[in-house]
Amino acid sequence: MSPALGSRERVESVSRRWLAVAGAIAGAAGVGLSQAAASALRSEISPVQAVASVVRDLTPGPVALFLIHLVGSADKPLLLGGTAVVVLGVCAYAASWMHRFPLAPDLVFFALAAVGLVAVLRQPNPDIGSSLALMVGFITWIVTLRLLTAPLLGEVPGEDATDLRRRNFLKRTLWTVGGVAVLTLAGRFAGSGRRHVEQARRLLRLPVRHGVVPVGAAVGTPGVGPWRTPNKDFYIIHTTLAPPAISPPDWKLRIHGMVDRELTLTYQDLIDRQMTEAWITLCCVSNEVGGDLVGNAWWSGVLVRELLAEAGVHPGADAVKQTSQDGWTCGTPLPALTDGRNAMLAVAMNGQPLPVQHGFPVRMVVPGLYGYVSATKWLVDLEVTTFDSFSAFWTDRGWSEKGPVKTQSRIDVPGNGDTVKAGSVRIGGTAWAQHTGIEKVEFQLDGAAWQEADLGRVPSADTWVQWSGSVDVAPGQHRIVVRATDRSGYTQTSVRTDVVPDGATGWDSVPFDAE
Repeated sequence: MSPALGSRERVESVSRRWLAVAGAIAGAAGVGLSQAAASALRSEISPVQAVASVVRDLTPGPVALFLIHLVGSADKPLLLGGTAVVVLGVCAYAASWMHRFPLAPDLVFFALAAVGLVAVLRQPNPDIGSSLALMVGFITWIVTLRLLTAPLLGEVPGEDATDLRRRNFLKRTLWTVGGVAVLTLAGRFAGSGRRHVEQARRLLRLPVRHGVVPVGAAVGTPGVGPWRTPNKDFYIIHTTLAPPAISPPDWKLRIHGMVDRELTLTYQDLIDRQMTEAWITLCCVSNEVGGDLVGNAWWSGVLVRELLAEAGVHPGADAVKQTSQDGWTCGTPLPALTDGRNAMLAVAMNGQPLPVQHGFPVRMVVPGLYGYVSATKWLVDLEVTTFDSFSAFWTDRGWSEKGPVKTQSRIDVPGNGDTVKAGSVRIGGTAWAQHTGIEKVEFQLDGAAWQEADLGRVPSADTWVQWSGSVDVAPGQHRIVVRATDRSGYTQTSVRTDVVPDGATGWDSVPFDAE
């Protein structure tokens, strides 16, 4: 290899690396400004969120469930971040070929914009703001990349041409980063819609009570969590990447389908009606044996059965299709909404307006059903229909059509792998069988005879119950197992099953040491 050829290859290698850096910076600028534009335009969803939501929708149900359990509440930040990283990587790679194929990045940017547009248009409520934000990002990619690569690709005379190119490139990079930062902050400032909704929520004064925990509901065993789950600790499971920001004056609910008369309710219409309030425990179908995707709160709202009676349900209807503002759907058995239980359109949680993450301004709460068939957040549409005429978000992904809550129990103390003092040890936990009720809870130490636990008092069959007991343990390794029997006479099976397709079964079992 000649010295001249080797030098040219080294220059080309350095050039490709710098071009890739320019592509990544241009990609970041485009993504940042598109996000800022979406915020300024008060779009329901940004282009990045739209693409990430498509990835979410195309992910098979078992894979999605595995990832949720693997990363927990970090699933959405990781999905959004991963989508952005992929975009930046593609931009960097495309830019690295500019010295040979000058139009390569433009074609790649166009393809990325096309994918983004398809993703935006696939959303349930696509708006012009999201499309305009996408165009802002596309134009930013092209302009920024040309601005940054001009010093790297231009002819610069002199022996220190490479250093001069880099200095010019770094100067333009600093100006670009500064300009994008300013515009992003301006976009966030202009996009005060979500902050307005939060402010409106804080200023609401609803005619609801805070709820008083019944005397004796808590067993008082250290390590067993509170009987009332605070709003900030209540589990959050939903599919949306950006919780809809709906101001109460903008909210409406349509009730239609197989009814005598269609109803449209505003938020004020709902608040003006007779409120119902009750303690209700909610549980996610993806809660594994011993899991913590369950919580108990004081809910306030309007009974659904009264609204359906006012609409006049047709004979033959057996389901209600619920739809969220973000397009998520579920199918709820009609009897569960009309059979006398406290199925409600909830507006408050533990005496406060619903947190945005929990469905503000209005969500559905149905005792005895898993959330994937009932607990729609940001609810905007109820269609009275039949199960054989539609499919919903999770049933399309392999989950069962109907989701009654299964009888479950959990050991809270001792914790898995804890070390306790030998002798008498207090144990405890929770059990639930919403809308059926818990009759008794039994625990077993090291395979010995089952012992019946003491139960806390509960106001109804719709809440969980705390249980407690004592065991005498010698030094060494031990294992405690728990099972519950509900008021129908059913005792939990020891057979462990996965959460798919309709909830987990099996006894919770915890190993611990005594010394």
